[in-house]
Amino acid sequence: MSQQSRREFLEQSMFAAAGAAALSTSIPQLSAAESQSSSPNEKLRVALLGVNGRGQSHLGAFAGRKDTEIVAIVDPDESVGMTKGVGNVYKKTNKKPTYYKDLRKAFDDQDIDIVSIATPNHWHALGAIWAIQAGKDVYCEKPVSHNVSEGRRIVEAARKHNKIVQTGTQCRSQPGLIDAIEFVKAGGIGEVKLARGTCYKRRKSIGPKGNYDVPASVDYDLWLGPAPMAPLTRQRFHYDWHWQTPTGNGDLGNQGIHQMDVARWGLGVDNVGDSVQAYGGRLGYTDAGNVANTQVSIHQFGDKRLVFEVRGLETEPYRGAKVGVIFYGTDGYVVIPSYNSASAFNNDGKLIKKFSGSADHFANFVDAVRSRKISDLNADIEEGHISSALCHLGNISYEMGNTMPVKEVAGEFKGDSEALETLGRFREHLGNNKLDTDDTIISMGPKLTIDSKSETFTGGQASAANPKLTREYRKPFVVPTTAEL
Repeated sequence: MSQQSRREFLEQSMFAAAGAAALSTSIPQLSAAESQSSSPNEKLRVALLGVNGRGQSHLGAFAGRKDTEIVAIVDPDESVGMTKGVGNVYKKTNKKPTYYKDLRKAFDDQDIDIVSIATPNHWHALGAIWAIQAGKDVYCEKPVSHNVSEGRRIVEAARKHNKIVQTGTQCRSQPGLIDAIEFVKAGGIGEVKLARGTCYKRRKSIGPKGNYDVPASVDYDLWLGPAPMAPLTRQRFHYDWHWQTPTGNGDLGNQGIHQMDVARWGLGVDNVGDSVQAYGGRLGYTDAGNVANTQVSIHQFGDKRLVFEVRGLETEPYRGAKVGVIFYGTDGYVVIPSYNSASAFNNDGKLIKKFSGSADHFANFVDAVRSRKISDLNADIEEGHISSALCHLGNISYEMGNTMPVKEVAGEFKGDSEALETLGRFREHLGNNKLDTDDTIISMGPKLTIDSKSETFTGGQASAANPKLTREYRKPFVVPTTAEL
């Protein structure tokens, strides 16, 4: 079937497919919050980039508002773009947006006001920057970048072109968490110098590494974009890109970025820190993935510390949180086990306060687009950049690590009781999954020192670590330098 015939077939069949699958229960209903203007003449015109998975939440949000209209769908997978994109928008609004495979063609439309990005990670930064340069405001999913350097470029582009750019870390808009963080910062549990993020999320093997066919509906060159041109080595094309480094950042930069952001928020730190050290491995199976599924990252900010734990194997909650954050204070602790709730306890473990409440992160973005005030954003792009960068820094230390049996890791943390306690639970976790608690081989990353102002590494490891702050881009999909923005 020719490309044109395939497109005609997809267009003819999209409504039937949409009727069976469109707007399933996975698409959230928009909250009552709306921009004050409801006049059709004042609708903001939206282009959606990527409509598989998380992109369906973007679709539900913008299609469900009276003051926004989805006018363009962009996805290099034509089947996804037409059925999940065009078909689902039509099902919800009775209007058919324009479909594009290439985002650059969508950006040429001067009537588009907003670009909402839910692509794979490796496209987030370049998609956002090109949209900003084309005069669009941007909602960008987390992590906002695939590496540290390109995240800073988005911030610079947004400021240079005076655009509103929101990060998709929706915890920042939830009243329950806003109140909990204010409680922590106000001394509700005393002085807080330690936060722990947990991403205990079961991830199974993605199957053996091999040479697999790219789906016929996918323009692979456009899908790869900034990533190197290489054969497909995983069985499932969509989603499992998270577990391969050319396109994903592991669960630290997938689910974990939400909790990393909350932990940093509560600690009150607004930079990438003074040092980072990480250890872990892809444990329990061998497959096509090459990112850690079991990992600890330790970030130091002066006398404050952020510890992040990723566990992709079976595990129990820690202090009631599987995917969450714990703040430790001199007078108690706060546990955040979800996106919109938290509980505070005294040092005896007695509950002293509860927090809850939800709100619409997309609505906050639209309100800021209307007001043109960056300060109205709950998750401005710079907040997203810093939290994303912390995930990338943890992965850099891990990737630079030396392999050793886990029993030898304790020697790296002599005199550091907190780090040794974390390591002890790490080893216990291995045992609970029938892995050897002494001789399992892991990667022990170096402690890398950081100049937080320049967002670069310093010290003896800098020459090896600094190149990992960026990547070699595949032309023409090149993230601009500061001078080119």
